[in-house]
Amino acid sequence: MIYKSIFSSALGFLEICADSQEAVSRIYFTSTPSADYTETAVTRQAAKELEEYFAGTRREFSFAMAPQGSDFARQVWQACREIAYGSSKSCKELAAAIGDDKAAKKVEQAVDLNPIAVAIPTHRVTRKTNFLTGFSTEAMRNEALRGAEKEFNK
Repeated sequence: MIYKSIFSSALGFLEICADSQEAVSRIYFTSTPSADYTETAVTRQAAKELEEYFAGTRREFSFAMAPQGSDFARQVWQACREIAYGSSKSCKELAAAIGDDKAAKKVEQAVDLNPIAVAIPTHRVTRKTNFLTGFSTEAMRNEALRGAEKEFNK
């Protein structure tokens, strides 16, 4: 069974999913949240923490997470969780932080596969270029999240 909670943010609905009652496995933005869902304590806790984050009163997430991915991807996601609130790192810097200076492209791919939006703050990872090269809802959300964190960090 998949457990879910829905959270409405200024950037859209977030669907919070858990494969078990113990840990969140996925959080993603959606324009059409599930109408029928069953919550669990961990998905409700994640929704509460997301509410606090978007209100500017939470900087780190404490709910249990179980992101699914390769060992390398999970290593990258853990390194992303260590990027300070309101800060950012490039893919190259993140590759160095995990001990593989030449893995910037693989880091970027892992960042793109992040299954737990916001709580695993891949929005704090910048690309080679620091500007948008076209319309991308995800890029706009990432920029909005980085901007909000800088504002709350003052």
